[in-house]
Amino acid sequence: MNDVITTVVFDIGNVLIEWNPEHLYRRLIPDEVERADFLQNVCNMNWNLEQDLGRSWAEAVDTLCALHPDKADLIAAYSDQWHEMIPGEVSGTRQILQELQEKNTPLFAVTNFSNEKFAECLVRFPFLKTSFVDTVVSAEERLIKPDPRIYQVLFNRNGLEPGTCLFIDDSAANVEAARNVGMQAHHFKEAHALRQDLKNRGLLTN
Repeated sequence: MNDVITTVVFDIGNVLIEWNPEHLYRRLIPDEVERADFLQNVCNMNWNLEQDLGRSWAEAVDTLCALHPDKADLIAAYSDQWHEMIPGEVSGTRQILQELQEKNTPLFAVTNFSNEKFAECLVRFPFLKTSFVDTVVSAEERLIKPDPRIYQVLFNRNGLEPGTCLFIDDSAANVEAARNVGMQAHHFKEAHALRQDLKNRGLLTN
């Protein structure tokens, strides 16, 4: 039988704020095939994850521009126009966050994020700074989900018991990793389903 959940742990990207490079590159590279090639073979997810592991954006852009000088402007735009990839909050989840706060539920976050861009998001979305007891940022720890060690940082730093924590993430791999270290978890797809799960678990009433 599962432990009683006392604590909720949120992912941030695509749970609380939307992030998708397509929002920027649909404008910069209108051709769908050309855009897909660029995002798969130039500014791809593996390259982006290095920033989530702590590499600076200046180094990331310089390194990739040296390999693809003909695409230097498009590569630089990934950092310089990064906020165009984030059109705003994910619909409905901030309201859930606020309702959990009103019930005095301890809230935490574990996020794969670069230091530089996370600092900018705290300015743009102040609720990310005020909602959580603690936020574990991958670039600060040089660990990224689904590495189980990043969850251990959360537990050790805050004295949390994994079984009493509900983890919410849009990545199936991150959810599985959380369960493997003893957390309960919700694979996020949209706010209505999350709200229903929280009601079923007794964490929300409406």
